[in-house]
Amino acid sequence: MPNLPPSAREPQGFMVRADESTRVHFLDWGAPEAAGADGAEPSWGTEPAVLLLHGLAGTAWAWAPVARRLAATHRVIAPDLRGHGLSDAPPDGYDPETLAADALAVAEGAGLLGTNGLILVGHGFGAIVAATAAARLGDRCAGLVLVDGGWEDAESATGLEPAELLRGLEEPPEVLRSMAAYLADRRDFDPASWDADQERAARAAIVELPAGRVVSSARAHALAGCVDAMYAYRPHSTLAAVTAPIVVMVAMDDEAGTHRRLLARAQDAMVAAGRPAMTVIDLPSVAHNLARYAPDVVANAIAPVARPPATFARPPAAYHPGS
Repeated sequence: MPNLPPSAREPQGFMVRADESTRVHFLDWGAPEAAGADGAEPSWGTEPAVLLLHGLAGTAWAWAPVARRLAATHRVIAPDLRGHGLSDAPPDGYDPETLAADALAVAEGAGLLGTNGLILVGHGFGAIVAATAAARLGDRCAGLVLVDGGWEDAESATGLEPAELLRGLEEPPEVLRSMAAYLADRRDFDPASWDADQERAARAAIVELPAGRVVSSARAHALAGCVDAMYAYRPHSTLAAVTAPIVVMVAMDDEAGTHRRLLARAQDAMVAAGRPAMTVIDLPSVAHNLARYAPDVVANAIAPVARPPATFARPPAAYHPGS
């Protein structure tokens, strides 16, 4: 499939009430650009809408490069998970079921749960939320795309205790000393992919204090709750309950073969449950933030999920971009 050209359209921000005490912020890239192109009244088209869920300590802006590539043909929205970005941060509700309910409240509030179905996409921790929401959505889920997460249990994948993983999310003091220092650090990850969207994603992930230092916009108790949820997540039972086609994108360097073994276990569990094997897109040379480093590949993996289910009746065990 050819690379999807990015759209120049700017997303609009909205808030939806997920429950009595929690409002969730989301970005909406609007109606597909192809809709109404002939002068007719704009519509949402016939393709499923796409809901993008970010990872730990991220925000909806992390998805901008991918959303821009899907906006021509799909309605695309991306929320800030509760406790992150501009969403409210209640004292609890960071388990996968509640976060999935938040995601579906956003989808319903944005009018995405129509007859065309919904494609759920999650990155890292967001993949856990996406998988849980997909299982809950049932036949209204048109597809599930797990971007470098969601198929493994955290303890086996990381070899860390929850407190250790949480400490690993902390930024060095020199990175947090100023907005300029933080932005320079993010830019230097990969200068070639640094652009206005990446800068907005970086700025959305932090809050600048009056003294000039910056802190994460993801609240500490929210991160702790999400990490606990990662360790409580049971991927095999959740994925086996998803009726839609599942695509898995793997980007981790896996010299020890740990993630390969965990993915094989997940595939075995799917087959044992009578479900088709998951389609795997292997990206061993790309870093974890695939939305930044390989947005074309991610968008090209999401768009075909909207094809008729027969496309995925017997998915290949692995797919390598360019093959």
